[in-house]
Amino acid sequence: MTAGLWQNWVLPGIGTTLRLLVLSAALGALVAFSVGMARTHRSRTVRFLAGFYTEVFRGTSALVLMFWLFFVVPPLLGWQLVPLWAAVLALGLSYGAYGAEIVRGALNAVAPAQREATVALGFTPWQRMRLVLLPQAVPEMIPSFCNLLVELLKGTALVSLLGIGDVSFAAYLVRLATQDSARIYSVVLVVYFVIAFVLTRSMKALERRAKANLGVAA
Repeated sequence: MTAGLWQNWVLPGIGTTLRLLVLSAALGALVAFSVGMARTHRSRTVRFLAGFYTEVFRGTSALVLMFWLFFVVPPLLGWQLVPLWAAVLALGLSYGAYGAEIVRGALNAVAPAQREATVALGFTPWQRMRLVLLPQAVPEMIPSFCNLLVELLKGTALVSLLGIGDVSFAAYLVRLATQDSARIYSVVLVVYFVIAFVLTRSMKALERRAKANLGVAA
């Protein structure tokens, strides 16, 4: 693999993969916390709608959703989605549904006495969530979110099917140019591993810090 191929295709591909990961993770986190908290809402209607969203997007292929957003939505709405944003929407909405279950489970795991104490103190629902429930639930979410983030990283490879120049698509182009499959795909395997390793180490540090803030040993 020549230096030119590395600089012109692989390095930009790594940058695109990281950008997809960050944007999709940001959208997924927004969806996860919004829907996850809605799953614990006192209103049955809100819980039903949140549960319906979760079931639909957990039961839908992210790849098919990506194709649907890119090929089906434009004729219906009369405008074309940029491939990158179609990919971000599909990945964020899909993985956010999985994240919502993580949030719901962690919130429900908070001791009932904590909820009862906030009611006795006259906290509003938002105060209860922001000041008591979330601070205790977040440390329990982090390990599962770490796994989900690594899965999202690997899921970004799907975007190459829309012609987005991520690292997987760059590897395909380099293979066509050099016919050196072993080297380029070995490099890409290492790239994904390094990114995943950095993610897991970062999330571990975040978990230790979150638990330290609660006075709990990591």
